[in-house]
Amino acid sequence: MRPEDIRDLNRRQPFQPYRIHITGGKTYEIHHPDQLLVLRSRLVIGVGGDNNIPDGTEHISLIHIVRIENLSEDSTAYETPV
Repeated sequence: MRPEDIRDLNRRQPFQPYRIHITGGKTYEIHHPDQLLVLRSRLVIGVGGDNNIPDGTEHISLIHIVRIENLSEDSTAYETPV
């Protein structure tokens, strides 16, 4: 998945929460656009914490993203090219 695709998804208006699936089966739920920083080859995701303030970060290489799905009743998944 290209960094531009994730950046555009994160900037949608109105913002819609989504889940990132990575290799190994781990997932990350993004509930606010400020929770995610998109870099050229990786994502920095704010994790844990209270009151929308993360306790820490996780760095995820873009090559490990398997798919992204909206967190809604009408869930749409975006598959990465193989």
